Amino acid sequence: MISVSQLSKRYGYRLALQGVNLRVRKGELVAMLGPNGAGKSTLLRILAGLAQPTAGRVEVAGCRLPKQATGARAQLGYVGHQPLLYEDLSADQNLDFFARLYSVPAAAARIDELLELVGLQQRRREPVRGFSRGMLQRLALARALLHRPRVLLLDEPHSALDLQTADALDEVLRAQARAGATVLIASHDLDRVGGLVQRAVLLADGRTAATLPKAKLGRRLPAHYQRALEQSHG
Repeated sequence: MISVSQLSKRYGYRLALQGVNLRVRKGELVAMLGPNGAGKSTLLRILAGLAQPTAGRVEVAGCRLPKQATGARAQLGYVGHQPLLYEDLSADQNLDFFARLYSVPAAAARIDELLELVGLQQRRREPVRGFSRGMLQRLALARALLHRPRVLLLDEPHSALDLQTADALDEVLRAQARAGATVLIASHDLDRVGGLVQRAVLLADGRTAATLPKAKLGRRLPAHYQRALEQSHG
């Protein structure tokens, strides 16, 4: 469902991504781990069709990017650092707006289902300008799930969530993967995602540093990746 080969992205003189290779299969739940500046958000934005690669081959849900970006966007849900919500609209009005964009069938029932899923049913009539960061994150997830995407791209989805809500999010993501969706999570927090995902891809300095199966996620990270992580916090 996600196929990346020799992907590079340059901003001026700086290479944000350098020869990245990545494969994520249908129904797989994968973490992309890396320190700040590793290139995680850049890679997700390219996969979401929001940025163009400098070089390399990118395919999402059978669509070649950037040429077939419109077709890919119809099949993916993306949650980035910005919630992409209209603050003057209520929670249900936001979801109704995006449901119309995606031509979601039986939209009212789908909106009810998702508001219940993310725990915002009681706040559905309130303008989102008054929502906390965690509530915005939950509503952004509901927005991303509206059209039942085949691919789900999440950038630090646990940020600003309390423990109970983060655990609830994990259950939602597991259910999505069981239903056949491909889920890719960018994170710097191995402790949070290590028990959730089936494997992890480590990025450091814009390169693929290692791939770890679930059996190794609780162990010490590779030395070169650990050094990059320590330097990012130095």
